[in-house]
Amino acid sequence: SVDSRSLERGALYVPIAGNRFDGHDFVRSAIENGAVAALVSSENEKRFAGLPVIVVPDTLGAMEDIARAARRRSRAKIVAITGSAGKTTTRSMVQKILQGQGKTHASIRSFNNHWGVPLMLANLPADARFGVFEIGMNHGGEIEPLARLVSPDIALITSIGTAHLGNFEGIEGIVRAKAEIFSGLKPSGTAIVNSDHDHMELLTLLAHANGAERLFSYGYGGKPHMRISDYELLRYGARARLSTGRGEAAEDEKGADEIPLRLSVQGAHMMANGAGALLVARHLGIDAGEALASLAEFRASGGRGEILTLGQGKNRIDLVDESYNANPTSMAAALQMFGSRPAGEGRRILVLGDMLELGADSKRLHLELAEGINACSVQRVFLIGNHMKALKSALAPDIEVHWSGRAEQICGQIANALDWGDEIMVKGSNGVGLCRVVEAIRNRFEGQ
Repeated sequence: SVDSRSLERGALYVPIAGNRFDGHDFVRSAIENGAVAALVSSENEKRFAGLPVIVVPDTLGAMEDIARAARRRSRAKIVAITGSAGKTTTRSMVQKILQGQGKTHASIRSFNNHWGVPLMLANLPADARFGVFEIGMNHGGEIEPLARLVSPDIALITSIGTAHLGNFEGIEGIVRAKAEIFSGLKPSGTAIVNSDHDHMELLTLLAHANGAERLFSYGYGGKPHMRISDYELLRYGARARLSTGRGEAAEDEKGADEIPLRLSVQGAHMMANGAGALLVARHLGIDAGEALASLAEFRASGGRGEILTLGQGKNRIDLVDESYNANPTSMAAALQMFGSRPAGEGRRILVLGDMLELGADSKRLHLELAEGINACSVQRVFLIGNHMKALKSALAPDIEVHWSGRAEQICGQIANALDWGDEIMVKGSNGVGLCRVVEAIRNRFEGQ
């Protein structure tokens, strides 16, 4: 564990040095809270005389070594997932399917960075049948060492979009960075990619160049190996038809199948996530009926598309909680989903926070949201953050628009502006703190 406060008794505590704190400052607390020992760097050895510590040159490097050992001893089938949007939800969907098939170990929350991935891998049980790991990145070159560490049997890219665009010279840089996940594939490994973008040719080339023996695709357009069609939004879910046995590798499939997929979450992007998870299950030899049953039971987690019905009967509010993350790709998908929801009796309201890490293109990318917002048939929009301010004058004149620089300054106003029958979606980058808005709404209406 890297958290001295929440570790389980008997855990090995690994202090990580970050920008704001050094975990070595909490070694004594970790031992007091039940850690059996702590890894400490040699330069900190003298601070912990008399405590149960293991001295190493570098604590992160030592945790990576433990992770490598855990991977070497494991016979589990390993899945690694990345993408500009949808990676956490897809990881959760794959996890939901695999848990019904045997002991499954998976990343928690968004532990997908340079210390989160080694931490999750180091905790891989020796007897796990499956492992599902999420790998994220902010810059090029970050995914490759993590992919090599995880050494997956299947590597999946959920989407290609402009997340973290400010850290790249263009979209091609993002494509190349995402394709790094294929560099860790085991021999005869399988690549699975969402094909709903304009970069399949480059992505396919990079997949094979990075060692992918087979590549399978899924999406709405063209001829992917698993095509999504007849998408239909339901009041509290969605359904679609998946057609398999198509595409350039159709000969590898056992004939064409038509698969009905129903989810309790909404949005074409969520259906794509489900298709990706189903394709993973297919290549792990899992019965399609069992995988579909697992997906039908899947529920979105807080901040990632969870639909909350507050109140009961006619006295209720539908709250779509997308407060954890936002980039142009996921924002466009969420707006399309919200605008497609069957109209309720009340008003349709949006709360949108800044999309962060977009660099010099930030103003343009925020302004480009106007078309999607205007198409949502919303009556009121609350904008939060300095980047969102540019949208204030770009929205349709019949939309009532409010702006605030900080979420905590407008939480009460938003909650008090709601009434029974309203529908509201809250979406923005996690750093904007829109979870406060969700909390304020829930505090006012939940349990009534």
